[in-house]
Amino acid sequence: MTNDAPLNKTPLYDLHVQQGARMVPFTGYEMPVQYSDGIVKEHLHTREKAGLFDVSHMGQVIVRGSNVAQQLEALIPVELQALKDNQQVYGVLTNADGGIMDDLIVTRWDADTFFLVVNAACKENDFAHLAKHLPNCEQEILDNQALVALQGPMAKDVMADFSSDACKLTFMNGTHTLINGVECFVTRSGYTGEDGFEISVPAQHVESLVNALLSNELVKLIGLGARDSLRLEAGLCLYGHDMNEETSPIEASLIWSITKTRRADGSNAGGFIGEERIFADIANGVSKKRVGFAVEGKAPVREGAEIVDADGKKIGQVTSGGFGPTLGAPVAMGYVDIEHAKVGTEVQAIVRGKPRKLTVAKTPFVPQRYYRG
Repeated sequence: MTNDAPLNKTPLYDLHVQQGARMVPFTGYEMPVQYSDGIVKEHLHTREKAGLFDVSHMGQVIVRGSNVAQQLEALIPVELQALKDNQQVYGVLTNADGGIMDDLIVTRWDADTFFLVVNAACKENDFAHLAKHLPNCEQEILDNQALVALQGPMAKDVMADFSSDACKLTFMNGTHTLINGVECFVTRSGYTGEDGFEISVPAQHVESLVNALLSNELVKLIGLGARDSLRLEAGLCLYGHDMNEETSPIEASLIWSITKTRRADGSNAGGFIGEERIFADIANGVSKKRVGFAVEGKAPVREGAEIVDADGKKIGQVTSGGFGPTLGAPVAMGYVDIEHAKVGTEVQAIVRGKPRKLTVAKTPFVPQRYYRG
């Protein structure tokens, strides 16, 4: 997309403007970065009550066909054949060099049908990749479907007014159910580290659904700014920042996204694009790795900051950084050479020409609170 290309708008654009959102360009869309309360209050509201996010810019697609699970396993190193109906899993699309084309959520609807949610910036390439490598499957791109996320410890209390079926779900499971009188697909999932739901809803009904959710005083609209600080505190990657086509899942500390049965010694080993590099990385180790950082002081260390060792030698780079309102302190993630990746290791980030102390830390920075039953 060229810089002068017109920006897309989600079906909730007018509502965002009415609610006083500050709109910014994001992955080809005009999106709300914050509302009148500001990022910190929106972040804390989500951690304490229920935040409502417009994620309709994401790509949604249904893939159908006989043996579709087996065919998708050639693109995603996950044991998809083992999924139950309406169960979902996090995965990565790998390229021929073992890099990450995108990360996505895959849900099995039934034996011959899968529902995929992919990142907005990658969706056109993803859809083309699926079409190229799954010629015997039907691909239905859901351009007329919106997506909203209701996140926070009180999300379940809000959802109880709309769907008892959704409230019975456990983390990474979904159901087709009526919400506000409209057929939706709801999953117990999200990208904030909190319990919550994602609701796929026909675009023509999303504004009335959002208004119905907002009628509950527990719910507030939340913008991209708080979405970013929430996912950073939860230790969750952002595609294009914390990983890209050059990064392997092992370097990105995402080995858990490769099901053990799909690894070299597993019962359903390999058979996916880029397996050679990924298996080599698992067997031989990697030279760099994504880690979390505690940051000394109160000022954040931002993406792009160079990381150096005690002698001033460059050993890595910050890929995500900001202030963590729940922690009351700045946090960051980034890549360092493997010799400096152990928790507790002290390094430095260069900010405006001056060193800032970082300490390699465990992630998530804030405990994840997914509902597992």
